[in-house]
Amino acid sequence: MKSILVLFTCFTLQLSYAQGPAITSWLQNSTIKGSHYVNGNSTAIADTALANIRTVSYSSNWVYIKTNGVPTYTTGPFLDGNPSLTTAQNAIFKISLNPVKNTGTPSPTTGGNIGQFINGVALFDYRDGVSWSNTANALKGGPLGGMGDNVWNRDAVVAEKKGFDCSKGHPAMGNYHHHQNPSAFKLDRQVISSICNLYDADGLYAIDTTKHSPLIGFAADGFPIYGAYAYRNINGTGAITRIKSAYHLRAISVRNQYANGSNVTAGPAVSSTYPLGYFREDYEFVQDTAQDVLDASNGRFCITPEYPNGIYCYFATVDANWNSAYPYVVGPNFYGVKNGAKVNSITEPVTQYKPTTKVQALSDDAFECLLFPNPANHTLAIQYKGLLSSDLTLQLMDLQGQLLQTKLLKQGSTIVYFDVETLYAGNYIVLIQSEQQQIAKRISIQH
Repeated sequence: MKSILVLFTCFTLQLSYAQGPAITSWLQNSTIKGSHYVNGNSTAIADTALANIRTVSYSSNWVYIKTNGVPTYTTGPFLDGNPSLTTAQNAIFKISLNPVKNTGTPSPTTGGNIGQFINGVALFDYRDGVSWSNTANALKGGPLGGMGDNVWNRDAVVAEKKGFDCSKGHPAMGNYHHHQNPSAFKLDRQVISSICNLYDADGLYAIDTTKHSPLIGFAADGFPIYGAYAYRNINGTGAITRIKSAYHLRAISVRNQYANGSNVTAGPAVSSTYPLGYFREDYEFVQDTAQDVLDASNGRFCITPEYPNGIYCYFATVDANWNSAYPYVVGPNFYGVKNGAKVNSITEPVTQYKPTTKVQALSDDAFECLLFPNPANHTLAIQYKGLLSSDLTLQLMDLQGQLLQTKLLKQGSTIVYFDVETLYAGNYIVLIQSEQQQIAKRISIQH
């Protein structure tokens, strides 16, 4: 029998800090460790590496984050033959606190880290190191070996979908990363991967069409990255709307010319094997004056909740079905001066940032929960809508106050589940607790 889920959709208000968002927004953790699945085992295996950000330090010009690159959500398996597991990176990244527009030749995004999500996980661009070789009449490079022409470059989001886990990520030599919006496949309006069916996980945040998306990361040029929805207008007004990419698939059937009209070494013809969108060069940028359509770097200058005076922002773009939309997050060029980097050590005096305030009090105004559907049958799911910056404790109780089950909804994750199949039909209470307050919600169970 198919399970029926009860979803609590939860919201909290943002807090303001004396330091800027590039210092205060990182998800620091000293206790939660990562976990992973392996192919054939749908029970998550506990890891030893700490998840999210270990420490945050800052100077007048830079913020330094120490991270293992491990999320709180379970990673894997990677069903395209990728033998790698998520491995602790023990890395330090420095990111500019004073990002500036690049007024010279734009810096293209590259392979490897082009930014960091606020849980310390790496952001990669569209590429996977594979391109078409005209001489070999085949794909070459990356895990396939050899060298392609680097003229028709494969899009990892399209070509490697089978190798992404439920959270839309995978590792490169142990370095777990996202090329795209870091929310789970199962939360999309049109689910295009079945990986979550057996290897259930969530992601960094859940899309909410009614609220400005959370700040989810920073690019290597220091500019912030937001999720899929924001104010329609750049001045912080207008309805909440999906922020759109200005890149569109070209109307081509052969691949021998770029969008600018230049003739290039031919790639494979458009086919069911190599459909439009399989290569990055299948897209063209179409300038659009609408304020909710992004520029050629996949960003815009705008006002956000964290930046009331305005700043240039990148967005993790999705289509109407919430499937990832090219160029996905940042690219193909950085907007700003790319000066962030991975460093071996911190070589200047810094102040360590230690957050002192956790989740805001769970008042009815600050913590709205929507119950859907009700009653439950086999499984009760509690989903946090948005980005969870601190842990929540969840307790399932009967009406006499007897504690039946306890779950932890971890910072930087979105969903936990209660198994209610063995409980008697009737009414129950879910107690949701932060460090400061608690709120109770009544649910009904029927079999």
